[in-house]
Amino acid sequence: MTDMAETKPAWIVLDIEGTTSSTSSVHVGLYDYARPRLAVWIDTHPDDPEVQDAVAQTRAEAGLPESASTDEVVQVLHDWMDGDVKATPLKSLQGQIWAAGFAEGDLIAHFFPDVPPALRSWHSGGVRLAVFSSGSVKSQQPWFRHSDAGDLAILIEQYFDTVNAGPKREAVSYHRIAGALGCAGDRLLFLSDVPAELDAASQAGWGTTGVRRPGEPSQNADFGAHPTVASFDELTFKES
Repeated sequence: MTDMAETKPAWIVLDIEGTTSSTSSVHVGLYDYARPRLAVWIDTHPDDPEVQDAVAQTRAEAGLPESASTDEVVQVLHDWMDGDVKATPLKSLQGQIWAAGFAEGDLIAHFFPDVPPALRSWHSGGVRLAVFSSGSVKSQQPWFRHSDAGDLAILIEQYFDTVNAGPKREAVSYHRIAGALGCAGDRLLFLSDVPAELDAASQAGWGTTGVRRPGEPSQNADFGAHPTVASFDELTFKES
């Protein structure tokens, strides 16, 4: 738990899964939506460069021949989903499918009840907001735009994923994000439910807070020296 107000950061960078939204809303809601649609999406978008790249990368990473069928490619993608592998081609295809689902009204993003009012309060108080998630930017944007609390994307200025920033457990990714935001690490606060991600951000000179949500996989994780909260309501800031 935080026992005192932290100095107000210039930016708060948010993880999504387990931090702003339940793990089940991603793994059950989004994954179950994308899974049966992967083959159809690939076959109905043969000229889309992003789809072509994702299919080629999947074949290469799985050791499949270039002639491997859609069914063979999709089997690899399903295996990655089952193993929660953060593979870039999978994230790319999922992001496209989810974006279409949100646009069509098939999907609605779910946030913990304390999150929307906190984001609005921080934004109105002059704190700038960004997202860093392993899900593709194309999936992050509609997640915040089409939420059960209205359009939250109007509050978010920047989105980062493992393609434009790098792996979430490596300090270099947080240095890269700090550069993109034009801000020193000590003016940045990263909120995540994964201790290894917080460790990487801390190594890059960022402020960190662990999010220990009741009922989530990281509720009883060892966050080490990182301060923790169970709700965004517990985060208070003092002017620098």
